[in-house]
Amino acid sequence: MQNKKFLQTSMETIQWFIFLLASSVALPIVVGAIFDMSFSEVAGLMQRTFFIVGLASFLQSIFGHRMPIMEGPAGIWISIFSVMAATGLQNGTSLDGTLRLLETTMIITGVFLFLFGIFKISQYILPIFTPLVTGTFFFLLTVQLSGTFLQGMLGLQGDSTNIQIKEALIATFTFLIVLGLSIFARGWLSSYSMFIGILIGWIIFVVVEGQAPEIGDVAIFSLPQVFAFGMPTFDISAIPIAFITAIILISNIVASVVAVDQTLGNEGGERRKEINRGTTVFGINHGLAGMFSSIANVPLSTSAGFIGLTGQKRKTPFIYASFLLMVIAFFPPIVSYISSIPSPIANAALMASFVQLVGLAVRNVTLTPLDNRRITIIGIAYLIGMGTMFLPAEVFSELPLVVQNVMSNGLLVGTALVIILEQIWKEK
Repeated sequence: MQNKKFLQTSMETIQWFIFLLASSVALPIVVGAIFDMSFSEVAGLMQRTFFIVGLASFLQSIFGHRMPIMEGPAGIWISIFSVMAATGLQNGTSLDGTLRLLETTMIITGVFLFLFGIFKISQYILPIFTPLVTGTFFFLLTVQLSGTFLQGMLGLQGDSTNIQIKEALIATFTFLIVLGLSIFARGWLSSYSMFIGILIGWIIFVVVEGQAPEIGDVAIFSLPQVFAFGMPTFDISAIPIAFITAIILISNIVASVVAVDQTLGNEGGERRKEINRGTTVFGINHGLAGMFSSIANVPLSTSAGFIGLTGQKRKTPFIYASFLLMVIAFFPPIVSYISSIPSPIANAALMASFVQLVGLAVRNVTLTPLDNRRITIIGIAYLIGMGTMFLPAEVFSELPLVVQNVMSNGLLVGTALVIILEQIWKEK
């Protein structure tokens, strides 16, 4: 009986570990491409990402909301990384300088989230996150990031200005595999569609290119580096971005806690406490992400889908898997090998996963009938939010930097607009 329980726990731990790993590998590669990082820099970012994902998930499961919910790299932060890189270059700030400012922005966001949680403010912010707000946020997020992902799939990142045919074809095939498995497959094939798609695409890429990844000379063991981008630099523009982002991020933790509560069959009687505790630890995790020069995490609501599909409702294997991911981060040869996943493959897998996010956006927006009020609010937020995304970065160059970094981000502009309009124009 003891051996059977040990085997069950081991298998469940491995499944959770693969889920954590598959959800963490792609975004560091995307960020590396945006900031023209070398292979060793991407490997270092990957190492710190694994460490922070494992640590953040572990802290939440023990001290935060205390549920098996993965804390994974956040799409909204990729949006902020991308926009601040563009506005920084426009204003003469180097990519390294922007990364140091991003460290500060993540830390300040963490301070806001910590205060929201410790003073139980988060529970009073919840009413502003109506289905219209969350639906608009999800939709604008997919619009803003789809261009970055598509450029990566076509091999247009860095100095390249022409479509790389071989890379584009392999990336498209990877996209179709991930999408096909997630929609039509059942059981473990559906659960690990992203992991399987990346693996197949990576193998094809190596065969077609005719060369295996070169890991180089790396240490067997090393600790994740603190402030790897350099010491944080402060700019007043980081404060409004951090504040708006912190408020928007609360919707992530609410959605994830509610989804997993329902999947586990909990009544939700402790939901306010779960959200307040979770927001507090959420803030600590953001501070750690800034300190370790990583990508800030959010609770992934896809954890509920994983639990529902696999039937794994116990928290212990999740804790073990989170700890295992932290341990893996201490061994650079393993991390470096994972980091050698080609950028087109990582971007293709992420693009496929965002198809479901578009569906989630549509479902949220249409949850209640679209009367004239809702259509007008959505129309204004979409037009101005998406329109901002297509404006050249130099349009805002004469404005203060604090305004530039907010106004250049169509996701923040559109989401802020729909929140303000919903609060001003109340339903009768």
